[in-house]
Formats: sequence, C-alpha cells, structure tokens
Amino acid sequence: MTLQAAGITETEETVYRLLVTAGGSSAQELADRSGLPRTDTDAILGSLMAKGMVSQSDGLPPHYRPTPPDVALMPRLQRGSDALDLARAEASALLETYRETMRRQDIGQLIEVITGAEALRQHLRQIQAGAREEMLWFCKAQYVAMPSGSNRAEYEALARGVRYRVLYEKAFFDDDGAIDNVAEGVRAGEMARAVPHLPLRLAVADRAIAICPLVPGGPHGNPEVPTAALVRDSNLLAALIALFERYWEDAVPLVVDDSGTVSGTDGSGAADPLTATDRRLLSLLTAGVADKAIATQMGLSRRTVQRRIQRMMELAGATTRMQLAWQAARQGWL
Repeated sequence: MTLQAAGITETEETVYRLLVTAGGSSAQELADRSGLPRTDTDAILGSLMAKGMVSQSDGLPPHYRPTPPDVALMPRLQRGSDALDLARAEASALLETYRETMRRQDIGQLIEVITGAEALRQHLRQIQAGAREEMLWFCKAQYVAMPSGSNRAEYEALARGVRYRVLYEKAFFDDDGAIDNVAEGVRAGEMARAVPHLPLRLAVADRAIAICPLVPGGPHGNPEVPTAALVRDSNLLAALIALFERYWEDAVPLVVDDSGTVSGTDGSGAADPLTATDRRLLSLLTAGVADKAIATQMGLSRRTVQRRIQRMMELAGATTRMQLAWQAARQGWL
C-alpha cells in the first residue's frame, strides 16, 4: 500500500490501479479481476468518484475510467504535504513553549556544568560545529582547554560562512606562537581585536549558547580540574553577550600586514592616530559644518574631506558620523 499518504485506502488503491492498467472497466469486470464482492466494488467506485479519481460513462452498464494520476493524486499529496508542514511548525512552537516552561522550572535547563579539560574541549568543538551565523570569543592568556592554534574547528566554521569576532587580552600574545596563530586566523577571516585585560574566558555561539569557565584556570593557574558552565538562552546569557559587546566597542582592531606582523596587540592603539588636519576637520564636523564648507575653509577638495572622515570612522569603529563624534569625545580626539 503506497497511496495512504494521499488519503486512499488499500482497496481503493487496488481498484484504481486496475483501472489505470486496463484504461477502463465495468464494475463487474473490476469485481472479477480484484476478487472483491460486487457490492464492495460498487461502494469503492462510488468513493473513488467522490474523490475525483474515477469518472463514469453514461451508457449501460456504466463504464469507469481512471482520472490521470497527476490530476487525481498530486493535489491531494500537496495538501497532505502542506498539512504536514503546518503540523511540523506547530510541533516546533509547542517544543519551544515546553522548553521555555522547563527553563523557568528547572535551572538544569539553563546551566549545565562541564567538568574536565577534555569535556570542555569537546563542548567547544560542538558549539562551533553547530554555529550558523556568529561566534563571539574572549581569549585570555594561559589556556585552559585549547592551546593557541589548536582550534581547527574555527577554520571549518569560517569556511562555511560563520563570522568570528575574537577579543584577545594583551598577555595572550606572550605565549609562544600566539602572534603567528592570530595572524593565521585573521587571514582566514577572523575579526580580531585586543584589550589590555579581559575579565573571563568566554565563547558564545549564535547568541543562543555560551561556555564560560566558572573558576580561574590554566597550566599556570588553578591546578584543579577545570569547571565551566554551558549557559543557554536566559538573562545570564544576555548579560554575557552585553559584556562582550562592551569590551568589543573599546578594543583595538588587530591588523596583519603582508609580512605577518600583527599591530595593535597591546590593546591600547596608536598613541595619536589623527593628524592636525584630521583634528581640525573633526572639530568642524562635530560643530555641524557641512562637507562643502569644511572643504572651502581647509582648502581641501570635498572628496578629500569625505575620505578623511571615512578613515576616522574606521579608526573609531563607527558606522555613522554621529557615532564618530561620540567616539571622538570618548577617546579624547577633540
């Protein structure tokens, strides 16, 4: 029996197949060929006619012909498929409601404790393998589970389009090979920045799940077995993401040149990234002077003014001129 998904019973399928094979038959011929009683055959033909799968001639005795399968079956299968998709979507919604209820009632649904370096490495690989959009990462010095350069899961994720934003603290670059490993990551597509110090280790996948060690550790830190928390969707996860974004905003972008040299590793940026011309231009911009007027006052072309403004926006990590003005005030450029 293969047509059950289209709402066809086993006996209806038998009779319909006989009609398709023969091209048309009388009720008695169908009864004889199927081995069904005549009364049952008549009832089945009536049901198939009601479903639009069989048509009846006007002559006596009536002759029955099958409706072409693409006309008789495909619309029914499509309706069944649509109903299945709707049921699947409803089941997913119910599952999310269930999980939300369980999260409110059982802390184990929100936080899972991970014990041991191997278990921590395995979970870190798993969340990267499952990531589809973005990984956020705090990298402190003195690794706990993954030595610098050993996280090959990052390169696999980058290759399939996952965005990596990684923050390194200054002391991280004191480890052997750390700078070369970071340069390799940046070349592969990693967005890397540095800060003087990070408060904790952290990895967040798709803003849906995070791993955060619960106690300080590392080869030169806590000698005990490392213990970490796997945190799912919750206010705690939202707080960890906000912490990352706050540090990211103040961090210095790492730049890798053609020779593999990485600049910005001290996390403090250049001593004075702006020239005197930049500062004068910025002061006019923040005063509300239009680009054309700035160009006239400074004896520059309008294109040069816009190019310098764009460069300052990149230095400040700003996407709008309003953000540039705010960052300029924060960083003492004015």
